[in-house]
Amino acid sequence: MDDFGTCYSSLSYLKHLPINTLKIDKSFIDELDEVGKVLVETIIQMGKKLNFDLTAEGIENEEQLQFVTEQGCHIGQGYLFDKPLSPEEMSRLLN
Repeated sequence: MDDFGTCYSSLSYLKHLPINTLKIDKSFIDELDEVGKVLVETIIQMGKKLNFDLTAEGIENEEQLQFVTEQGCHIGQGYLFDKPLSPEEMSRLLN
């Protein structure tokens, strides 16, 4: 489920849809203050207990990467790793 925790994503969907991956929305990763850390940690713990794969979106610095890694989220995406690439750029990288 993309952008988990925002807009139309709801806990009830976790029970009723065939979901195996939660993507933690960038808005949570952007605001890793005291409350933000608790929210991200809770989402990760819940996802792990439900045996979901977890991806943290919007990782832009080492502090964010370290925090989500320490919480057990081992997949991340964001500018820290690379900027968004066009299909042509991605093809060149893979060849």
